[in-house]
Amino acid sequence: MGNAQAAPETKGVTVELLATVDLGPEIEGMAGWQLRMRRVSIAPGGVFGPVHNHKDRPGTVFILHGTITDHRNGIATDYGPGVGWPEDRNTTHWLENRGTVAAVEISVDLIRQA
Repeated sequence: MGNAQAAPETKGVTVELLATVDLGPEIEGMAGWQLRMRRVSIAPGGVFGPVHNHKDRPGTVFILHGTITDHRNGIATDYGPGVGWPEDRNTTHWLENRGTVAAVEISVDLIRQA
């Protein structure tokens, strides 16, 4: 399924906030921004959708356990433990777990504070 098609809705996903840092006091010009780290678990058959982008929310992902399929630009790429991918302003994608065990990733990104 490419990005031109609608991705399934999110199901089987658990997100745990691990840490945040308010960047305003840390770096001049970063007021209103936060560095965030989360643990995302996707159950077998789970989907992290729908298709979404990372404009104004760059980050990186590292796979701890299982395999996550990243769907972007009409290409499905499998990532297993010990690897990951960048999520920059050009990233538009959705994720799924096609495996038989839970897939767990660590996601670190910059977000605007509410």
